Amino acid sequence: MDFPVLSEGQRIERLQPPKGKVRMVLDTDTYNEIDDQFAVVQALLSPKKLNVEALYAAPFSNSRSAGPGDGMEKSYQEILRLLRRLGRPHKGFVFKGSKGYLAAADQPRPSAAARDLVRRARSAKKTPLYVVAIGAITNVASAVLMDPKIIKNIVVVWLGGHAHYWPRVHEFNLKQDVHASRLMFDCGVPLIHMPCMGVTTHLATTVPEIERYVRGRGAIGDYLADIFAEYGRDKYAWSKVLWDMVTIAYLLDPGWVPTTLVHSPILTDQLTWSHDSGRHLIRCATYVKRDPIFADFFRKLEAFAKKR
Repeated sequence: MDFPVLSEGQRIERLQPPKGKVRMVLDTDTYNEIDDQFAVVQALLSPKKLNVEALYAAPFSNSRSAGPGDGMEKSYQEILRLLRRLGRPHKGFVFKGSKGYLAAADQPRPSAAARDLVRRARSAKKTPLYVVAIGAITNVASAVLMDPKIIKNIVVVWLGGHAHYWPRVHEFNLKQDVHASRLMFDCGVPLIHMPCMGVTTHLATTVPEIERYVRGRGAIGDYLADIFAEYGRDKYAWSKVLWDMVTIAYLLDPGWVPTTLVHSPILTDQLTWSHDSGRHLIRCATYVKRDPIFADFFRKLEAFAKKR
């Protein structure tokens, strides 16, 4: 399949850290574990910086689902639970994604989410639509395959895979849909890559911190504290990485998530990275400053609870 080719100047311009208010959509496998919920809430509590236009439910397969379709449906319902506790309507705002993964590199899985993304991306002429993805990248890849021209109008911010020096990339989001994952690195879409191991692992918190700064902050705070406390069995010296929050943090303040321009890696069939300096550029996170990210979240949650 032929994809639009951005000039080097256009690509570098699109890959610059965002300035001003960001127009964005958020693609999330919300029920997969507990970090998506924190990312969704932080995004929705940041209207001065982020204009969240839509939420998309992404598929996932693990012990919390019977398969990708069931995972997507459970994620959709989890999004609705979050919105109810935030007092926000969901009609015209939340869209169901694919019930399965890509069967081949050139075969999209059309869904309400993918169609909505295509529609919104087509209208992003002067300023790009940021497509934030914190699960399997199926919905986003499907939209790109359905209308490759949207590559010129979007910037994808994706949490998936591991650091580019990591020996293997058997990371959950990436390995769920390898065809879709490889497409993100090959098609030339402006990509902000947020690796997990080696980068996002810094974004950890604990039950005592969550109890102190999240519990008691309204219905949404109590819900987040409950699912956090229930997630780990042995709480002794236990911390939990809230991986997905890093994507939102980058858009709120790029200084919290230092990044650099690198050549897009090649995702091999063995799920390792291969490197070629002739490939197009992407932007990749190298570190995460966890303290200001959590401070921002805690303060916004407290302010929201006081207004309710």
